[in-house]
Amino acid sequence: MSGDELLPVASGRRTAAAVGELLRPVWPLAVFAFAVLASGTAIGLLTAPLLGLLVDLVVAGDTDFTVPVLLLACVALAGGATTAWGLALVSRLGETMLAEVRERFVEKALALPLDHLERAGSGDLTSRVTNDVTMIARSVREALPELGRSALTIVLTLGGLAVLDWRFLLAALLAAPIQFATARWYVRRSGPLYARQRRADGALQQQLLGTLGGARTVRAFGLGDDHVGRIDRRSREVVGTTLSATRLATRFFSRLNAAEFVGLSAVLGAGFVLVAEGATTIGTATAAALYFHSLFNPVNAALSLVDDAQSAAAGLARLVGVSDLPDAPEAAKGPPPADSSVKLADVGHAYAPEHHVLADVHLEIAAGEHVALVGASGAGKTTLAKLVAGVHVPTRGTVTLGGVAVPDLPPRALRRTVALISQEVHVFAGPLSDDLRLAKPDAGDDELVAALDRVGALPWVRTLPDGLSTVVGEGGHRLTVTQAQQLALARLVLADPAIAILDEAGADAGSAGARVLQRAAARAVEGRTAIVVAHRLTQAEAADRVVVVEAGRVVETGTHAELLARQGRYAELWKAWGR
Repeated sequence: MSGDELLPVASGRRTAAAVGELLRPVWPLAVFAFAVLASGTAIGLLTAPLLGLLVDLVVAGDTDFTVPVLLLACVALAGGATTAWGLALVSRLGETMLAEVRERFVEKALALPLDHLERAGSGDLTSRVTNDVTMIARSVREALPELGRSALTIVLTLGGLAVLDWRFLLAALLAAPIQFATARWYVRRSGPLYARQRRADGALQQQLLGTLGGARTVRAFGLGDDHVGRIDRRSREVVGTTLSATRLATRFFSRLNAAEFVGLSAVLGAGFVLVAEGATTIGTATAAALYFHSLFNPVNAALSLVDDAQSAAAGLARLVGVSDLPDAPEAAKGPPPADSSVKLADVGHAYAPEHHVLADVHLEIAAGEHVALVGASGAGKTTLAKLVAGVHVPTRGTVTLGGVAVPDLPPRALRRTVALISQEVHVFAGPLSDDLRLAKPDAGDDELVAALDRVGALPWVRTLPDGLSTVVGEGGHRLTVTQAQQLALARLVLADPAIAILDEAGADAGSAGARVLQRAAARAVEGRTAIVVAHRLTQAEAADRVVVVEAGRVVETGTHAELLARQGRYAELWKAWGR
C-alpha cells in the first residue's frame, strides 16, 4: 500500500479550527470549569505566604502558631476540594468534546465509499479509531486538566512573586528564556516526529491485518518469508521513530532542569541581597523561594505536556482528516429500477493503471435468474460481483440494474436493490435479535423467527440460553462459522433486496457446514435475482446458468449440462473439482 492511498490528515490550522467548532456549543461549561479551577489554584497559592509568616514568627521569637496553622489547614481543604471540582469539570468538558469527535469520525467512516476504504486499507482506519482515539482520550482525561491547572498555577504564582517584591519576579523570569527556547526547539522537532510515528503505526497495522487476513494465501504461495520481512521493516520503522521520540524527550527534560537551576539560584540570590539590605524579611524571601520551587512541577508539566499535546494533535489531525472528507455526491433522483435484471456492457476495471482485472465483460442476467460465477482464483469473479453491488465503479463500460446505471442510484435505493454477502461475515456484539434487526429495524419477533427458519437456523437458535435475547459476538455466545453465515443469510431475507450476491459464502465452513449453507443460501435467494461466486462447483451445478470467468473475461456461459457437453474450460474445472 502506498502512502498516497492513506486516508487524509488535516492541517494544523484546520485541526485548530475543528477544536474551536467543538468548543462553541460547550463554551459556558468551559468558562465555568476554568473559573473553578482558577479559584482552587489561587487558594492553594496562599500556602507559601503562610509558611513565610511562620518563618517570621520564629525569627521574632513568637511561639503562637495557632492562627497560621489553622489557616494552612483551611487552605489545604478548600484548595483541594475546589481543585478537584475544577478538574472534574474540565474532564467533563474534554469528554463531551471527545464524544463529538468520535461520533463525527464514525459517521463519516461508515459513509465512506467501500472502494475508498479498500484502497486506503483497513489498517489505516483501524489505527485511527484505536491508537489515535486512545491517545486523544488519555490527553483529555489526564493532560488537558493538568495543563489547565499548570497554566493557571504559573500565571498566579508569577503574580504572587510580583506582590511579594517585583525583584523576585525579575529573578524568576531569568529561567523563562531557557524554557521558551526549549519549548520552541522541542515543538519544531516533535510535531513532524509524532506525525511520522502515527503513519508508521498505521502502516504496521495495515501490514499485520493484510498478512493475517490472507494467511491461507500467504502459506499456499510460500510468501511467509516475504511477509515476515515486510512486518519486520514496518516494525523497525515504528521502533526507530519511538526511540527518536524518547531521545528527544530526554534532551527536552535536561534543558528544563538547567532552567530550574538558573531560576532558583537567581531567586535565592535576590532574597539574600534584599534581606541583607533590609528591604524584605526572611519569611518573605522564604515565601518567594517556595513560590518559585512550586513552579517546578507546573512548568515542567506544562512543557512536558507539549509532548502529549503534539501526539494528541497528530491523532486529532488524522480523525479530522477523515471527518472532513466530502460527502459522496448524491445521485440524481431518477426512476427506480424497472425489475431485478442485471446488465454489464463492455465493462472493464483496474485497481491500478495498466493492471486490468476485468476487460470487455458483456453479461446479461434476467430478473429472477440464478447465475454462478466460476473460475480460478484471481480470475476477477469477486471484482465483477462488487461492480454489480456498487462497491466499485467500473473504469470502463456500464453496469445497470433494472435498466438504471448503478452510479445513478441513490445510496438508499442501491441498498434496497442489491445486497452483497461475503465469506467474511461479522457478528455484532449484543442480543441476537438486535443483530438481525440491523437489516430491518422495525422487524417483529415473528419476522425474525421466520427469517431464521427460512435459512435453517431456527433449531440452533432455540437451543440458545435466552433464545433471540442471547448475547452473541465479542464477549457473548460464540457462533460457529456456519451459524454466523446463516445469521448473515437471515439478515439478507429481512433486508429483502431484489438482487442478492453471495461471494463465496460458506468457503470457510467444513464439508458438512458447506452443505447446510448451500441449502440455506438457496432458500434465502428464492424469488430474487442471484449471483453466486462459487467456491464449490456444486453451487454452480444448482444454478440456472454458469458464467466462467478467466483472466478478467467471460469465456463461457450456459447451463451446467451444456458446459459439460462442450468439453471446454468449465468441464476442465469440473473434472479437477471431482478429483
